[in-house]
Order: sequence, then C-alpha cells, then structure tokens
Amino acid sequence: MFPIDDDNPTRITPYITYGLIAVNVLLFIYELTFSETGLTNFFYQWAVVPVQFTGMITGHPVPILPVEPPEALTFITSQFLHGGFMHVAGNMLFLWIFGNNVEDQLGHVKFLLFYLTCGILAGLAQWFFSQGSEIPSLGASGAIAGVMGAYIIRFPNVSVKTVIPIGIFPLVTNIPAYFYLGIWFFQQALYSFATLAPRTNVGMESGGVAYWAHAGGFVFGALLAPLLGLFSQSSEA
Repeated sequence: MFPIDDDNPTRITPYITYGLIAVNVLLFIYELTFSETGLTNFFYQWAVVPVQFTGMITGHPVPILPVEPPEALTFITSQFLHGGFMHVAGNMLFLWIFGNNVEDQLGHVKFLLFYLTCGILAGLAQWFFSQGSEIPSLGASGAIAGVMGAYIIRFPNVSVKTVIPIGIFPLVTNIPAYFYLGIWFFQQALYSFATLAPRTNVGMESGGVAYWAHAGGFVFGALLAPLLGLFSQSSEA
C-alpha cells in the first residue's frame, strides 16, 4: 500500500520541500546522461561507500576511484542521488505528502537543517551495520524517513489517503497517520534486524534497500524535530 495524499493543509508555501523535490528530480535527469560505467563511477564518487568511510576513520583508506571527494561529504551528496525512476518517484511522493506539514511547523530554515541532519544520521546508521560494504548507499529515503518520524508524533490522527492493491482493483481509503506510518516503520525495523542474521537475503547488501537508514532516520526524526520546535504554534513566513 502507498499514500497519495493527506488531509492536512499548511499555513505557508513549503518552498524547501518543493526545492528539495526539484533538486532531486533534476539530478536524476542528469544521471540519465551517463553511460552505465559512467553512472557507476559517479555513484562511487558521490554516494556513501561504507568501506571507504571506514577506511577514512581508521586511517586505512580504501580508494576505489582515482579522484574522490571527502568521504564525509557523501553523507550529504548521497541524499540527492537515486538508482532508478521508481526510487526517485517513490521518495518524492513521500516527501511531497509529508514534508510540507513538517516544514510548516519548523519553518523553512529549520526544516532544511532538520532534513539534511536526518539524512546524515540515517546514513551513519546504515554505515554502522555495513562497515565493510563496497556497495554505494544513496537516496533521499533516510532524510524522508526522518520527516515521517516527525509527522507521526505531530500529526498522528491525520487521515492519509492510501491505495491498497486488492487483486487488480485498488482500494483507496483513508488511514490514520499513526497506523500507516507505524506499519511502515515496523516493516523497516523488522527488515533491519533481519539483515543481522547470517546469509540474509534482505537489506542493502543483496536487495538494494538501506533498511537501517530508513529505521534510523525515522527514529532520529522523531527525536530531533521536537527540539527544533515541532510543537510550536509559530513558523517562519
């Protein structure tokens, strides 16, 4: 099941949310200009490669390409890269639905700081459980998971219009945010712990999904947003 809208109007124009969506889409279009080899090299340069970051902090760097940016920087740049159309489309849908209301509560500047910080912390959570991996980790989902973590504690009872596939006839229904987002978090947490099992077949290493980034971003978002004024009645114009 996936969301398509929420019943939660905003008091401001969410410029940061719109801007983040635009940047992600434009960078994805830019990715389409690369050859397969060029795109792979691009990801190894600008996405988080856990083994490289591990090498940096242990003093034993593991260079994969001749020219690479500082590995710490990739915890930001990786947030704007995506591995395919469905990857970017799904992430931007979630950001479109849930980001505007969190931005409304935090204000533009704090929301941008919050978003990027959640993305960094989510990336670190994924790195912690895959320190030897050479697979690039990329995507906005860790940061957006932080937005969802903030949303569930600020707007738990808001109705989220959700599509539930039932055979060939999709059912569109309204579900409380705490239920929809709660199920989403439970799934991510479950898959995250499943990746700790030997020879697991889920997780970033085999399935291409950074479950620890999702679960970690969600928790960090729920913890960080109140500190930035999530429950304040005022927001920036």
